[in-house]
Amino acid sequence: MEKEQVLIVEDDADIREGVRILLESENYHVSEAENGRKGLELLNDETDLVILDVMMPGMSGLRTCEEIRKVSNVPVLFLTAKAQESDKLIGLMAGGDDYLPKPFSYAELLGRVKALMRRYKVYMGKNLGNEKEEEPYLEMKGIRIHETFNEVFVNDVEKEMSDIEYHILLLLMQHPGKIFSAQNLYESVWQEPYFYSCNSTIMVHIRKLRVKIEEDPKNPKYIKTIWGKGYKFGADNE
Repeated sequence: MEKEQVLIVEDDADIREGVRILLESENYHVSEAENGRKGLELLNDETDLVILDVMMPGMSGLRTCEEIRKVSNVPVLFLTAKAQESDKLIGLMAGGDDYLPKPFSYAELLGRVKALMRRYKVYMGKNLGNEKEEEPYLEMKGIRIHETFNEVFVNDVEKEMSDIEYHILLLLMQHPGKIFSAQNLYESVWQEPYFYSCNSTIMVHIRKLRVKIEEDPKNPKYIKTIWGKGYKFGADNE
């Protein structure tokens, strides 16, 4: 089976190296370019994804993306120090598919890469074999979530999730009715040692997740707080 090919266009050598090591560990074939012009030279028909820095000397990432779009529909993931909504809109209008502000976690980067790869393959009809793949979705109480990729639908409306939000929701939905303590939730999702100060991090992500999936975030029916114990996904009989 051929390796999926990723092109990294980033002027920061340390970031290029870190992303390359991460993706190669996931069995991707990685090419590197330190500027937009070099990236355009390395782009070819076998490229499955471009990871593109916005702020680069010479040809900017936005201009590079515009040139890519003249010859290819390959998905483009922007990396940038800018996180304003207007900057994201400009990147998407230039032809980008997704936008990841720096600093980012490698887990979130990998989640975005896999999601973009999958959507591109479906779009290009690159699924191997002639048999239709059975999509591993988990569905309950009007929420449908893909068990491998970051795709979430609430009442058939797709919701954009960060990688952390997606994994919190997936974990809770895989164990409906089970109460997850803050420590259990943090160590399962973040895969890091838990400290008491992590509580605020969990609360912020739960709040953001509720805004996206709950009809009334202040009176949630999906993700419930069990005071003094933790969080759970409401059971079907509730």
